[in-house]
Amino acid sequence: MKVIETTLPGVIILEPKVFPDGRGYFLETWSKKRYEEAGIEDEFVQDNVSVSEKGVLRGLHFQCPQTQGKLVQVLSGEAFDVAVDIRTGSPTFGQWTSVILSEANHKQLYISSGFAHGFCVLSESAAFSYKCTDYYNLSAEGGVIFNDPDIDIDWPVKEPNMSEKDSKYPRLKDIPVEKLPKYKAST
Repeated sequence: MKVIETTLPGVIILEPKVFPDGRGYFLETWSKKRYEEAGIEDEFVQDNVSVSEKGVLRGLHFQCPQTQGKLVQVLSGEAFDVAVDIRTGSPTFGQWTSVILSEANHKQLYISSGFAHGFCVLSESAAFSYKCTDYYNLSAEGGVIFNDPDIDIDWPVKEPNMSEKDSKYPRLKDIPVEKLPKYKAST
């Protein structure tokens, strides 16, 4: 498995080994031992799948105080995936990174706790899979507006199809600090 560091510590791109043959292919999407060797020691407790049509943008979502780390991948189709550091006190607070995830490239994105996450679908449809380190909690749910000018994400979809809730999230600077995750420096 190839591990690619991003500009945000705590967010990494993973390229699992793919074993193709005349019938299709095989790949291992999760192995505790192998991912621990890559630096991911989280315990995942919930798996989710969402299916969306072209132009759908979901996010930027987070939970606080019950934060979630995620391991995300696209099972079919293609999506532009984004992680934003929203941890107060972080040296990379408000910065973002992105990757194209697709059924063709088999890449995964690991997003540690304390980041907002979102994606938009580039293909006609996409099935998006993600493992979470904590359970969904409605009372801990939060979000940042996708087009926050202070973050300035270069989304490939200019007029996305979004839920009403996602389209009404505040800018990051307007979220009270007690509603955001805290940065914990590595020792």
